[in-house]
Amino acid sequence: MDLDVVNMFIIAGGTLAIPILAFVASFLLWPAALIKVYHWYWRRRLRMQVDYAEYEGYHFCYSHRGYPGTRPSVLMLHGFSAHKDMWLGVVKFLPKNVHLVCVDMPGHEGTTRTSAVDYSIEGQVKRIHQFVKSIRMSKKPFHLIGTSMGGNVAGVYAARHLSDLCGVTLICPAGLQYPTESKFVQRLRELEKTQNSDGIPLIPSTPEEMEEMLKLCSYVRFKIPKQVFINKIINHHLSFLELVGDLTDTSISVYCILQVLDVSGASVLAKAIPGSQVHLLDNCGHSVVMERPRKSAQLIMDFIIAQQNVGINSTKKLS
Repeated sequence: MDLDVVNMFIIAGGTLAIPILAFVASFLLWPAALIKVYHWYWRRRLRMQVDYAEYEGYHFCYSHRGYPGTRPSVLMLHGFSAHKDMWLGVVKFLPKNVHLVCVDMPGHEGTTRTSAVDYSIEGQVKRIHQFVKSIRMSKKPFHLIGTSMGGNVAGVYAARHLSDLCGVTLICPAGLQYPTESKFVQRLRELEKTQNSDGIPLIPSTPEEMEEMLKLCSYVRFKIPKQVFINKIINHHLSFLELVGDLTDTSISVYCILQVLDVSGASVLAKAIPGSQVHLLDNCGHSVVMERPRKSAQLIMDFIIAQQNVGINSTKKLS
């Protein structure tokens, strides 16, 4: 074989090998950085811009897209130990002309970490209301969405600041009085009584516990590489047991529910709230927005449009 051809193959092989080796090295040595790059890429692709807001020295980190228009603005609240980027899968399937805001909850990711008072449900509601005021989002009634812990906060926010909202979507919301309690909630009640922070399913300390948490939260079964887990140790400066105290004893007011920790909670809300919609998704775990983002986005928009149509018809009747 001609020497020039051999050299060409060597150069081509080296050119391909360098980015592959760089990717493997990044995954093994800096997986957290790789995940940040992944989220950055999707935010760029979906045109989600990261910004910061301040209220009396307290800083909020949030991402947003678009501007208020004919449709209500949408504020999304994530669950415990997650962050604003967990909504990117849903954002992908939402209309580009809808004003979207995803905020890091108190003590999470880029939002200020303070005392445990801010991590109770009432404390988080207070902080989210401050965030809404800081970005002047309540100029027009907006649609509030929350999942898991964020669903609890969204429901209580609706009860405290109903005039801010035109509708609420709760996805697997915590804080309900379930006719049938899941084993997970029973376990949390036991931990609350003993004030024992060891063995909390949502705070894994080993790769094996991380896999157990994923089994608990997700219908889809998959494994997390050890390197990713090591760089994903949860380091929130909050008392989980104090948070649990509010998760298990809160009354909430909602308009649309997608799925709850135990499906028996959906019937409780449906009976208590006239005009609400209840949707139970098959083959789906607690992480609805990550497992079924397209369906979640469809149900959210269908509900927002239905609420708008009801409002328009009521206005016509009054006029």
